[in-house]
Amino acid sequence: MALHTWTLYLLTVIGLSLTPGPNSLLVLAHGAMHGHRRTLWTVAGGALGFTSLIALSMLGISALLQTASSALLVLKVIGGAYLIWLGIQLWRAPAIRLAPSAAGAARASARSLFRQGLLSAISNPKVLLFYGAFLPQFIDPNRDLLLQFSQLAATFVLVEAMVEILIASLAHRVRPWLERSGRRFNQVCGTLFALMGAALPMTR
Repeated sequence: MALHTWTLYLLTVIGLSLTPGPNSLLVLAHGAMHGHRRTLWTVAGGALGFTSLIALSMLGISALLQTASSALLVLKVIGGAYLIWLGIQLWRAPAIRLAPSAAGAARASARSLFRQGLLSAISNPKVLLFYGAFLPQFIDPNRDLLLQFSQLAATFVLVEAMVEILIASLAHRVRPWLERSGRRFNQVCGTLFALMGAALPMTR
């Protein structure tokens, strides 16, 4: 993968990882309930789930590219439209709010935290669609697909895990801010999603 392509991908992934989602909300709740150290199990479960979904997406993309060389352009256009739709949905989403009873939750086992993180990552079919829309924007069909897929997956999972660890560490501070200013934050992130969806299909 070309360095400038990977750099653009890295910056985009950082922005995506900062947007609200099921796993970031779960990590936020667990960080507030159980502390950031125990929440590392939640992060680990989510990382495994994301890796599995990315692998499934990449298998589908690879099979499609092998049958039709023009499929990448089609994937980029469809993916761009999907990202725009996601941006609109995020822009309209309400601020994140955690249940008031969360602070009194019982101490969960490491296995339970890991399982919750894993299930949160793999139980949302939109995530699989998102990877299918997002990853083709950065694939060069003339280069080694397996190497590119490995780089894309490793970058995404590492960045996502680092952001979630940061969220867990700052859970008590971030939670009130999200409840107070989360609506505006969602609108900014949704606008960025829509702009990215419009711009990425035109990149080479």
